[in-house]
Amino acid sequence: MLAGVFAACTKKDLGPLWESAAYTENTELGEGKTTITLDVVAGDKTVTFTLKTDKTVLGDVLKDNNLVEGDEGEFGLYITSVNGIEASWEKDQAYWSVSKNGEMLMTGVDSTNIADGEKYELTYTK
Repeated sequence: MLAGVFAACTKKDLGPLWESAAYTENTELGEGKTTITLDVVAGDKTVTFTLKTDKTVLGDVLKDNNLVEGDEGEFGLYITSVNGIEASWEKDQAYWSVSKNGEMLMTGVDSTNIADGEKYELTYTK
């Protein structure tokens, strides 16, 4: 019972955006020869994922590790949720921006090829 109380207090301290997050600490996921880093940034908190994979496309890596959900559109996957944190343009003009080494991507996650050692960011933007 104490563990449940502790967990509730810990998530509450992270702020409302992180209440539904699957991971609240830096985490390593997957298996494979290629390793990329993904920072999930929402509010004042960042969680870093070290992702190991044999996939070659960013969207496939994110979906395989259950880190994103979204809607398929003419330009590929439109991300609506990252790590359990939802962004809704219709509700409050929030969305997930995607960048590589701090630079916004000009491609969607479904058409972004990855290479070993690269660093990506998914940022809750409002």
